[in-house]
Amino acid sequence: MNNFEAAWLRYEKTKESESVAKLSGIVCDKKLQGNQIVQSAIRELQEGFRGLFGRELAVAESCCENRSIILSVDPLCPAESLQTAEVSPKTEPIGNSQTKKESRKESYRLSMQNGNVHITGSDANGLLYGTFSFLRKLTLQEDIQNLQEEKAPVMPLRMLNHWDNMDGSIERGYSGDSFFFVKNEVVVDERTRMYARLAASVGINAVVINNVNVKEMATYMITEKYFGKLDDMAEIFGEYGIKFYMSLNYAAPVELGELDTADPLDENVSNWWHEKMHEVFSRIQNLGGFLIKADSEGRPGPFTYGRTHADGANMLADAVAPYGGKIIWRCFVYNCKQDWRDLKTDRARSGYDNFIHLDGQFAENVILQVKNGPMDFQVREPVHPLFGGMTKTNEMLEVQIAQEYTGQQRHVCYLIPMFKEILKFKTYVNQDADTVCDIVSGKTFGQTNCGMAAVANTGNDENWTGHDLAAANFYGFGRLSFEPDLSAEEIAKEWIAMTFGQDEKVMQVLSKILMNSWPAYENYNAPLGIGWMVNPSYHYGPNVDGYEYDRWGTYHRADHLGIGVDRSHHGTGYATLYHEENAAIYDDPAKCPDELLLFFHHMPYTHVLRSGKTIIQHIYDTHFKGVEMVDEMVEDFLTLEDKLDAKRFNRMKERFFHQKEHAREWRDQINSYFYRKTGIPDEKGREIF
Repeated sequence: MNNFEAAWLRYEKTKESESVAKLSGIVCDKKLQGNQIVQSAIRELQEGFRGLFGRELAVAESCCENRSIILSVDPLCPAESLQTAEVSPKTEPIGNSQTKKESRKESYRLSMQNGNVHITGSDANGLLYGTFSFLRKLTLQEDIQNLQEEKAPVMPLRMLNHWDNMDGSIERGYSGDSFFFVKNEVVVDERTRMYARLAASVGINAVVINNVNVKEMATYMITEKYFGKLDDMAEIFGEYGIKFYMSLNYAAPVELGELDTADPLDENVSNWWHEKMHEVFSRIQNLGGFLIKADSEGRPGPFTYGRTHADGANMLADAVAPYGGKIIWRCFVYNCKQDWRDLKTDRARSGYDNFIHLDGQFAENVILQVKNGPMDFQVREPVHPLFGGMTKTNEMLEVQIAQEYTGQQRHVCYLIPMFKEILKFKTYVNQDADTVCDIVSGKTFGQTNCGMAAVANTGNDENWTGHDLAAANFYGFGRLSFEPDLSAEEIAKEWIAMTFGQDEKVMQVLSKILMNSWPAYENYNAPLGIGWMVNPSYHYGPNVDGYEYDRWGTYHRADHLGIGVDRSHHGTGYATLYHEENAAIYDDPAKCPDELLLFFHHMPYTHVLRSGKTIIQHIYDTHFKGVEMVDEMVEDFLTLEDKLDAKRFNRMKERFFHQKEHAREWRDQINSYFYRKTGIPDEKGREIF
């Protein structure tokens, strides 16, 4: 028996419409059947019909009198309406951009013709995504009689970054241990295939399997010891249209004992990497490239040798270029030995300051992976100014569905509404295609090496994500990266129906819980964009001064008069790094949005917000409100006891009860701290310890 559940691919028995009942088989050209991805689509259709309708679908090479599901590939699919958007005339394209006449890759078309269902892909990946879309419609009991749908993925690269370590642990993992590694061995089994199915079903086309902090045994992943198993895993991913990536130790030639330097401008180093990449790409098929974290938080990089990030990235990019490989270079670079007494050094500026002057110096097959905000996945941050700041460099957005700072999958916190806000943020880089979504989809600058990545939230727990509702973030990230125009509520309802069925009450209650969860968590967490009021190291639970006097640059600067970090032009100058339209807002406390006020400004507790409340009263009120929202979530959830299977209900019930208690801990510690700091009582007379 498998030790994992099927998540949203349960295919539980449902009603069969008249149109579906007439479909008797699958028609697919024999040559096309030889493609492994097409074979995965066929298997998925068979699995779906077996589960949903209790019957088998045979495969034929040509149509007969019976109605069928006809699979085909047409490079001109989809229609012109879905062809690549024209590059904004205000901006020069990066590298070899697509033209308007070039059809999108990985696209599909669904249609009903003469009673036959046609699933047509622009390529095998598109065919697979069309298959999953069709099965999703059947699961959701949509009418297919007039089936007509054309879709193309908006983000070229839709990636999951796993922070799995080879000993089986997961850095910032909250769902058990790794299912990729156990005791320094690579694991390839049926769970590997199930994971690939889940990822492909929501449009994921790239996966990094190991931690960006590449240490010890993981450095040896590019040696003979692991090639066989890694190739086996990569092959399974390839069957589902997923490119296989690994995180790479920049100092590998030194740490493997083969060179005494990793200087990117040293010819011996360059030659070593060229030889190594020839070996790796010849031994691991379906390898897409590598993710690199360098010169940050103790990781080695080109700074050691007085070189730039462009020097390091381009040296590796040149080594992987003959194999079509990509180098994804993270911009999470900062001085992690900051003195808390230093009021000018600002961690928020570091990513921008380290990379902005290198704009245009990176090779075409290098992608800079930029976190959504300048700090580290807090419950609220401004969008990173590198989006719109760099105009000649490939970029992709990095978000985190592992809830490191948002409840660690013990609290429910549906993050898709946050991601929606980030994607629609206007950078003002030009007058037309200027949102973050425009930039990382390639619309702004015309590049194809771009997209979205998420730090993954899976582990070897039976339900994959610890909290059952945390799976909505995995599902939602994939769906959003494929189709960013979907609303957070649409994605939530779709996931609920796929996972729990379409009972009206279940849909209503779980949708309400998910949509209220991020606002609730923000209410009882750190206020007004300040962030970081957590216990050091493991980042769980309230600790207002936990990071206040440390080296990590994560300060709130609270005293008895006020709170917040001055990032205006009077302070660190961070607010001025944006284009003028945003800089003018962020730099002025009278214009700065309340939810980010303390991120940008040090303000007195008596400052009146747009809501009409003072900062201190806002702190009190929101923390009480957050607890009330959680209490309501728990009450609503408990009404579903007779609607959900006991196993999943009890798993979630335990986590909800923990969240109910823990939200109170947040409320009481935060409110007590600021009451003691300020001596200002709650206007409403509530007890604040």
